[in-house]
Amino acid sequence: MRPIKHILSVAAVAFVALATATSCSESFLDLKAPSQVSIDEYYDSEERMFESLVAAYDPLKWFDWGMGEYNPINIMSDIMADDIWVGGTGKSDNANWHYMMNYEARPTAVIAGIWISGYSGVKRCNDVFYYMSRLADIDETTKTLWLTEARVLRAWYYTLLWKFWGNIPYYTENLQFPYLQPQSTADQVYEGIVADLDEAIAANALPMKAADADAGRVTKAMAYMLYAEVVMYQKDETRYPTALKYMEEIINSSQYILAPDYGGIFLEEGEWNSESIWEVNYMNDRGGRSWSGPLVTGGTVLPRLISPSGWADGTDGHDNGWGFAPVRVETYQMYADADTRRDATCWNAAAAGSYGARYQDTGYFLGKYVARSGYNANHNGDGDLNFGNNLRVYRFAETLLNAAELLARGAAGTGSAADYLNRVHHRAGLTDDLAPTVDNILQERRLEFVGEGKRYWDLIRTDRAASTLVPDAYGYRTNAWTPAKKYLPIPQSEIDAAQGTLTQNNY
Repeated sequence: MRPIKHILSVAAVAFVALATATSCSESFLDLKAPSQVSIDEYYDSEERMFESLVAAYDPLKWFDWGMGEYNPINIMSDIMADDIWVGGTGKSDNANWHYMMNYEARPTAVIAGIWISGYSGVKRCNDVFYYMSRLADIDETTKTLWLTEARVLRAWYYTLLWKFWGNIPYYTENLQFPYLQPQSTADQVYEGIVADLDEAIAANALPMKAADADAGRVTKAMAYMLYAEVVMYQKDETRYPTALKYMEEIINSSQYILAPDYGGIFLEEGEWNSESIWEVNYMNDRGGRSWSGPLVTGGTVLPRLISPSGWADGTDGHDNGWGFAPVRVETYQMYADADTRRDATCWNAAAAGSYGARYQDTGYFLGKYVARSGYNANHNGDGDLNFGNNLRVYRFAETLLNAAELLARGAAGTGSAADYLNRVHHRAGLTDDLAPTVDNILQERRLEFVGEGKRYWDLIRTDRAASTLVPDAYGYRTNAWTPAKKYLPIPQSEIDAAQGTLTQNNY
């Protein structure tokens, strides 16, 4: 596999030719890019086709900041659950987050950036299929591999849109003017996602694990994890046996093992560790992201967002932040004293030093992604946007817990649910054995994945959201979650642009 590099694709910027035309003749209608190569003509070689594939990966790193909003997908999921607060300076600071936390998002107050970035990813994946169909001179094995990568990426982008909004436009060929697509139901979108994954997996083109130089590219294990995620979220019991087969194939491959040190997983040296199945790559070294150019290669703003405000640089090895996403006291308290995940997850900043407490402050911050001194070193852009912390998306611990849960729910497999569950439990330094009940497995998932964007979706798919996500004792969350709140309202800008082809979700 060729390493994914951040290559800038050439595009046909027709308006440049128009703006610089000096003749009054009709020749100005014959618009061409400055390179004299139109976009349809550009992808005429394997090397240039690879640029299109790279472009399909690029939107993965836009969700934290890139469309005028802070939308890190792990935090956007978890603020609607019960492990972290929103924080900031108050309810008006990232106000849409506060609306989401209290289940009162509106079409004009919702995280539109995830919608835009998600569909940008879909568009670029579709581009790969379109341009590949016009390219004759390419090795067939390479062609199959790249199309498979684009197919899985498209399924991932759609999964994000599907979980947040449910009833969305779904298409596998880019739209033509006037760019309107009938809305699909959530169930139809689900079937489209699964169909893409089925075809990608059947192609048998992906390695189970990427070589070090290709870390960040789609793999068979990543496709398997995405398949299990959507099937379990849909509660599609007919596909549980297949999802379990995929989980046990990852387990039995022996290419992934639990990292011995839980806290080390989230350090710089823990990126792409032995249990990492898929991460979104960020880089601080020469990171070029800036407030005026946030979509270029570089780091992430997530650590700056979620760290304590006023922290003295270098103190306790941590860095300053903006006070968002404080971890709830109850989250810290749910861990056993011997559980090594507690201190790695809930950094006790109040005990470690001094800072300026902000709204909903608890003293605890998300240690997994907290700003650390030096983690944005050697950047070329703006330091706030160029922390090198990779976003961990799928870990082997989740493979084990998926397999345990599928077995506990009746799917037939070759392994032991108790073994899978207790591998994760024991790695945390706990010596007791847990019975492989669904309740125990879900609680282990909660302990394992705080701040990783799993809890909210687990509560919904297990029908526990309505009884769990209720008004709190602090007066922060005053509304209860109901099934009508399963999907966010579609951004009003998208409703307006759709010219009547989109029906708004309940809100």
